[in-house]
Amino acid sequence: MLAQVVLTVSESKRLIAKGVAACPQVQKALSDGMVAVTTGSTNGYLVEELLGDSIEKHKYVTGATLPAGVERSGLLSREVPDLVLKNGEPVKGMTTADAVREMGPGDVFVKGANAVHYESGRAGLLIGHPTGGTIGATIGTIIARRIHLIVPVGLEKNVVQPIEDLYYTITADPDYDGPTMWPFDGEIVTEIEAVETLTDARAMQLAGGGLAGAEGAVRLLISGDARAVESAVSLVESVQGEPPFVTRS
Repeated sequence: MLAQVVLTVSESKRLIAKGVAACPQVQKALSDGMVAVTTGSTNGYLVEELLGDSIEKHKYVTGATLPAGVERSGLLSREVPDLVLKNGEPVKGMTTADAVREMGPGDVFVKGANAVHYESGRAGLLIGHPTGGTIGATIGTIIARRIHLIVPVGLEKNVVQPIEDLYYTITADPDYDGPTMWPFDGEIVTEIEAVETLTDARAMQLAGGGLAGAEGAVRLLISGDARAVESAVSLVESVQGEPPFVTRS
């Protein structure tokens, strides 16, 4: 059986957050371990899923891509503290960078991305900070201590060229002064993985884009037996109507 569904960008973020929260590694770390969720738009939805409560998601953002002429001030901030959970309980005052120093195998670190090359399963981060920002401060410890790195990222951020090609192109130009691209590996969770984690159905990206609020949307082709497909469609319907992440007044 086949079915098609369409998810706007905010609906995708909500779906992906539900998928990450249901990942076996996350569930295990919530019961016996640590989960650290860095700031980011999709990660803001994950914070809500893990806490079972709403937050001001527009205040859980560090970097952001905005239309030309739109000012960040008054629109986005990182005023909401980092979420670090130990055995399922929030650790007050602990940042995600602090948490990594206490984490080890079985613990989960969640970092969003600005790009994903889905075919190769690699993610990329735009880096403006001189020492690499959050990823620069944590990736060495994450790798050395075998901390499980999960990367929630929507298919709207899928890029054509491999992430390494983008990195090498940027670094080859000594006069370039924009953000660099950091390629990194982790467990990629897109809308596809979220559907497959939460249901017995399979998902494929069929198309993208749209109008009247569906700009950046993803169209998924759902397949499986009737019960699995119906379950996946019901899942998508449960997140449809999610309001835009932020709107300008």
